[in-house]
This record gives sequence, C-alpha cells and structure tokens, in this order.
Amino acid sequence: MRQWLRWVWVAVWILALVGPVAAQEGRTVYVLTVDGAITATVNDYIARGIRLAEQGRADAVVIRLNTPGGDLSSTTKIMEQLENARVPVIVYVWPRGGMAASAGTLILLAAHGAAMAPRTTIGAAHPVTITGGEETVSPEMMEKVVNVMAEHAALFAKRRGEAAVEWAERAIRESATAGPEEALEMGVIDLIAADMDELLQGFDGRTVTLGDGMTVTFHTADAAIREIPLSPIERLLQVLINPNVAFILLTIGVQAILIELASPGGWVAGFIGVLCLALAAYAMGVLPFNWLGLVLLGAAIVLFILDIKAPTHGALTAAGTATFIAGALILFNAPLSPYGQISLPLVIAVGILTALFFAFVVAKALQAQKPRSVTGREGLVGRTGVAKSRLDPEGWVLAAGERWRAVSEEGTVEEGEEVEVVRVEGFRLHVRRRNQ
Repeated sequence: MRQWLRWVWVAVWILALVGPVAAQEGRTVYVLTVDGAITATVNDYIARGIRLAEQGRADAVVIRLNTPGGDLSSTTKIMEQLENARVPVIVYVWPRGGMAASAGTLILLAAHGAAMAPRTTIGAAHPVTITGGEETVSPEMMEKVVNVMAEHAALFAKRRGEAAVEWAERAIRESATAGPEEALEMGVIDLIAADMDELLQGFDGRTVTLGDGMTVTFHTADAAIREIPLSPIERLLQVLINPNVAFILLTIGVQAILIELASPGGWVAGFIGVLCLALAAYAMGVLPFNWLGLVLLGAAIVLFILDIKAPTHGALTAAGTATFIAGALILFNAPLSPYGQISLPLVIAVGILTALFFAFVVAKALQAQKPRSVTGREGLVGRTGVAKSRLDPEGWVLAAGERWRAVSEEGTVEEGEEVEVVRVEGFRLHVRRRNQ
C-alpha cells in the first residue's frame, strides 16, 4: 500500500514539473504577412488566417503589415473581422523602414495589440477616392466620408486613451503621421519591437478585451510561430493588382486576339487572348483608371484591325501604336494610387515591340494580297504550250504566242504534244508533258 502511494506521489510530481513545460510548448502564434496595397484579396487572406487561428486554438495572430494604403471597402471589412475575432490580433508595422499608411493605420487601430518596428511610419489616413488623379466624388460627399471614417477610427482608438483618439481623428482629417516613438507616447501602439522575438516577449502577460467583451491574456513568450502565407491564388491576384502587369496583359491579349482574327481556325491565340484580357479586366476592376485612356486603347485596337484588313503600308499601325502608348499612360496615371504607377520605360518598350509586331503582320498581309504576276517570264510558269519540234530533251515550243527554246524534264516530247511550263531560266523554258 505504501509503495502504491509512493508511485502516486512520483506521478503527481512529474505532472507538476512537466505540465508547465507542455503548456508552454503548446503555445502557438499564427503570423500573416501583408506587403502591398490593401485589396479584397488581403481581406480574404486575413479572414482565412483568423479562421485557421481560431480553429487551431492559437494564443494570438500577428499581422506583419507594410502598406501604402488601399481599398476603403476592404479596409472596413478587415476592421470588422478584427473586432469580431475570437483570438487576439496584433498588428506589427514591419520591416524597418516600412509603413502602415492610410488604410494600414485604420487596420492598426482596430487590432487588439499594436506595435511598430524602428523607423516605420503610420498615419496619412485621409480618404482619397481617385480615378486618373481626380476626385470622383463631390466635396460634400467627401466630407461625409471623412466624418464617418474619423468617427469610426475614434471608436477603435478609445481603448488606447484620449491622446490616441485625438491623433486618430487628425490622421483622418489632416493626414497626420507618426513615428514609433511618438505613436508609443500617445498610446497609439503598445510597444516598439525590432523583431518577432522582441514583439512576442513584449506582449507576453498583457491583457486585452476582445470585441465580445471577453478578457484575454497574451501568452506569447517562447510561443511556436506558424507562418500562414498567401495561397497561390491569393498571390496571383495580388500580382495582378499592378498597373504594369495589367498593361502587359492588356497588350498580349489584344495582340493574341488580332492574330486569331488575321488567321482564324486555330484556338491557341484566341484562348491566350481571352485569358489575358480577362485577367486585365480583373486588375482594372480594382485599379483606379481613367476612362479616356480606355477609349484611346479601344481606338488603337480599331486602327490595328483596319491596317490588317486594309493595309496602308503601316500608317495605321504607327498611329495605333502612338494611340496605344498614350492610352496606357493616361489609363493608369493616378498620382496618389497605393497600387503604384505605370512605368514609362515599360510603356515605351512595349509600344515599340507592338509596332514591330504589327509591322510584321501588315507585311505578311500585303504579301498575301499581292496579285500573282501574269506578264513577263514569271507569268509563263504554269502556262501550257505546244511542242513545235521533238524535245529530246531540247527543242522548240510555242507558249504565250512566242517561240521558246525549251528543255523537257520528263523524257522525250514529240512534236505537236502539249506541254506545261515548270520554270524559266534566262530565255529557256523547262517543260513537261501535259497530262491529258
């Protein structure tokens, strides 16, 4: 009996010693990385990461954020997800020299915990709705949007103190910005962390309140890190949201479609053209663009088609290329776009390649439409004649109303037999007996 009790006490002591270690080893932090504009794809990515963290009972989710801003609709959806998450979320502005500007600032304010790496920036969150560099809404409507977003940001910043609320409103109304030290002093962020280890150590033991009112304590020290990367589809969609990529896809799509129109019957060129145009259409559904640029691109396509159908020795192709380049530069010229601007060298290079491509197509079209020569020696090939003497193998034939010295290429031809001209060498015809 005593031995049995002894073993029970040993088991209790082992559990007491191993239990905390096992619990510590079970800590997990899910890490998401957002590097670029805030789009619907980023919204889906963050939603997927939070859902996986909730299912895996993670201790926290860290969103490493580096963005110049993005879509306001997607931003408000992300803020809603963070508010309703059943796992605490930390937004970490990273890497050094990065930023969480505009939409990124709103996402940071909505997080349960916020941190910045050294020499990073937040702020400049004034809403801007632009197409081609011009505001697409009236000043009255813009004022309403600013008021709503200022109030929305202030609601999330309240849990960080009055100074954070005041700064959040200034970030919306006046595009105020802040570095790590200033943001920490105002309470906008919780700490400054140089790397992930320092971040997790700094948040360990802190208590936050989730959207449903539940209080949660961070247990992040020495936690296992599980990276949640973008899925292949999400990565592809993020790559497409780039003016340069959209322009290249548009160019390839147009050229492939015109190849299909010039030589119908195949399907490869048509399939590639439709696919590229569909991807370009998706990108243009997100990117701010100018309708005038789209009209110019359409005019360029018409000029290309006209030069193929009714060749003008490249004049319409040259005009179409110039129109195409001008349209591309106007299409994506929004100066404040968080998605970046189109590269001028890229536009010029693609324009030159497009001109060379269509010059080649037009040259082939001219060659195909060139009528066959029906006069002179070249016009004799394929004509029929009559042997005026025995060809064994040489003799005389009458062709095109004239007597010609001729050579038979297929045996002896008797006088009076019909022959067909195969080729012409100088003033001598090469003939063969015509099949009756």
